[in-house]
Amino acid sequence: MSSLKTSLRTHTCGELTDKSINKKITLCGWVNTTRDHGGVIFIDLRDHYGLTQIVFDPKSNKETHKIAEKLRREDVISISGTVKSRKSGMINKNLKTGKIEIFANKLEIINKAKTPPIEIDDRIEPSEEIRLKYRYLDLRRPKMQKHFTFRHKVSQVAREFMNNQKFIEIETPLLVRATPEGARDYIVPSRVNPGKFYALPQSPQLYKQILMISGFDRYYQFARCLRDEDLRTDRQPEHTQLDLEISCVTSEDIMNIVENLYKDIFKKVLNKSLPKFIKLTYAESIDKYGTDKPDLRFGLELINVTDLVKKSEFQVFKNAPLIKCVHLEKSKLSRKEVDSLIDLSIKEGAKGLAWMKYNGKALESSIVKFFPEKTQKELIKELKLKKDSLLLFLADDKEVVNDVLSKIRTELANKLDLIDKKDFKFCWITDFPLFSWNQEENKWDAEHHIFSMPTQETVKYLEKDPSKVIGDLYDIVLNGIELGSGSIRINKPELQKKVLEVIGIPQKEAEEKFGFLLQAYEFASVSHGGMGLGFDRLVALMLGFNDIREVISFPKNKAAQCPMDSSPSSVDEKQLKDLHIKKNVVK
Repeated sequence: MSSLKTSLRTHTCGELTDKSINKKITLCGWVNTTRDHGGVIFIDLRDHYGLTQIVFDPKSNKETHKIAEKLRREDVISISGTVKSRKSGMINKNLKTGKIEIFANKLEIINKAKTPPIEIDDRIEPSEEIRLKYRYLDLRRPKMQKHFTFRHKVSQVAREFMNNQKFIEIETPLLVRATPEGARDYIVPSRVNPGKFYALPQSPQLYKQILMISGFDRYYQFARCLRDEDLRTDRQPEHTQLDLEISCVTSEDIMNIVENLYKDIFKKVLNKSLPKFIKLTYAESIDKYGTDKPDLRFGLELINVTDLVKKSEFQVFKNAPLIKCVHLEKSKLSRKEVDSLIDLSIKEGAKGLAWMKYNGKALESSIVKFFPEKTQKELIKELKLKKDSLLLFLADDKEVVNDVLSKIRTELANKLDLIDKKDFKFCWITDFPLFSWNQEENKWDAEHHIFSMPTQETVKYLEKDPSKVIGDLYDIVLNGIELGSGSIRINKPELQKKVLEVIGIPQKEAEEKFGFLLQAYEFASVSHGGMGLGFDRLVALMLGFNDIREVISFPKNKAAQCPMDSSPSSVDEKQLKDLHIKKNVVK
């Protein structure tokens, strides 16, 4: 007997096999396809679980056959009949139900469907806007059903792991006080408190810290995070993160738990064993890959050649503070392809990209003439050049060199097919600067967030030289995508106030914005730390996507709109009046 049996069906459309021959069954579902073969009508009936072929033969039941003639795609029907073996040569090996078919003796049309604007077919990909407008039809497609079944399985494994590690799942509020956390807040007006507003949480950051102060030892939740920021493929106005916080830990403890979490998920969901995660300091990552989100599925590390090439007479190199290159062995890039990389570097903010090629005997390039023979030999030796080696140089300030060359590195990997799409390379990035200098506003900003603990070795520089302060911070990166950030938290009110002062928030303003947290810490807290892990990003990457909308049921488009329900929408004047709001929109 099917575990999914209900009053309206005995089985699903994905479970009947040749072990069910001669059984009397009832199925419900959508008409996926319909075919008339010389008077005998065949339909594929679809539900969440799969497809089953139904046969309407006028010789067996004229009345049922007559009703079946009216069936169209996406009509919802209920059929009763007998399970039979398919004829020899008619078996579909791609379906679990491919060895059987149902000879129907009863048919009820539950609902007639309009002609759908998109095909409920994995082989035909509608446009993005059509998919989002008719999301309920898009979600009917078998692959979309599989995506969300997969997402459910990942969440179940994660919950099982967290529960076994003695974490307690606790929900934090969605209507909170507005606090600066990097992105803009979504604001909600209060009807009963005129002129006052809630914010929707960008993350549960303050509340999970308060849960640790409250004496909970290990907390987690699948938290909804809402941020009013410009969108891209891995950003949505609302997303889900697996949020966690732990008492009495070091950053090493947290990294071990999270590493084991991911290993458990990949083993149980994909049957894939992950190796130990690589660890890089922020400085190492920037030096080797130009980014704190490195993709480690391929090589092409950046090489610092500043001291070596400054010996040349090439003015661009002589005057640059930093020169790095990418060494491409056995290069088959055409001059046109090299020129496209030069164009990319300019588009990304560099002044250009220099190159040299080694023919096995000498370097070739329009800039070689500026390099003494000794310097050329040093380059060949230091970089271990072989025949057809190509060097791509970028000279500029530190930020430009690293940022642009990291993009060149990724472009080359994609162009040369160096990435194994089935590979998963995790790494930890640690020892971030606690602060970054905001050139536009002439002030210090928090590199991650303002509640992160400075390391014991560098806290002494807090007031003298904030650039030297390293945070007890750690990010986890998968295939060049940041999956999560974490830190050991500041748990002493006086230290927290000093950090806030560095970024330009004086004590009075700190009390106004974070007074409830600072006050809570006055009643003493154990040391604690945690992470927010991007759940949508993880599921998308496991399925082979970069676009998180593939695993979010009702996402927004690039304009932060939902074409299906037309949100955001206008509200009537009475609602605005109740909320004490007047519209003043510039048309």
